[in-house]
Amino acid sequence: MAPILTDASRVANLIKHQALKRANRRRSASEVPTSRLDELLDRHGGGRSKVFVHVGLSDVKRAFGTDPYAFLRSKLDEHFRSVLAPGFTDYFATSGVYHKQYSRPKHGTFGPLFLRDADYRTDDAMKSILVEGPYRFDDCLHSDTYHEDGCFARLVEEDTLILDIGTPWLTCSHLHYFESRMDLDYVVEETFDGVICSEEGGCEPIEQTCGVRTSPFYSWNKPKLTRHLERDGVLHRYDLNGLQALFFTLGDLESSLVPRLEADSQYLVTL
Repeated sequence: MAPILTDASRVANLIKHQALKRANRRRSASEVPTSRLDELLDRHGGGRSKVFVHVGLSDVKRAFGTDPYAFLRSKLDEHFRSVLAPGFTDYFATSGVYHKQYSRPKHGTFGPLFLRDADYRTDDAMKSILVEGPYRFDDCLHSDTYHEDGCFARLVEEDTLILDIGTPWLTCSHLHYFESRMDLDYVVEETFDGVICSEEGGCEPIEQTCGVRTSPFYSWNKPKLTRHLERDGVLHRYDLNGLQALFFTLGDLESSLVPRLEADSQYLVTL
């Protein structure tokens, strides 16, 4: 039987995980040979046409001593035809406006920079995906973020490679997808009204459905999840002189995570 989480226990979990995240961020990367990154990209990306990335640029800069955004983009372009990244704009829930060209991704520094160079952005007003390269989601449902015919589902079906580099720990935008698809009791589907504006300047009304948590105090237990994914052989983690690089695929993540959520609906948010 899954444990019942009180407000106090949720806050305690959140404080603990935020402290661990800050501690990981205080790690300082030092110089890394470029060939080491190429080796890892070849090892895990060989034969794959696309990669979905989460990036912390500060440690990339310390490790390679150059413009971290330009450097990483060039390396990813060398190894993959398409590079995907989150362009999330959760603030659509209150602003009601999503502009595909100008709505700034909410998290980090890489996303806003990547928006400038991306060839394509999905129509999802809250959880858009940015793409540089030929990959497209044209036949997916964009108005319901975590729908079985949506963009996130498609990436799971295709066993897409995920790369976290320079992040303080495991980062995975798809954890929200699995929470929603498993119909967990702390996630509800909500629909938000607003307008979507295109690069050409036209705007039209939309409704965007997305899974949201019932409380802001839920926090993923990243250390536990990391241990279990490594034990299952799903997560491959490297420490490049303080620069963290993590590789896994969404199909492998699904195989490891879903049975645990079936056994314990609170698995991701408990100690």
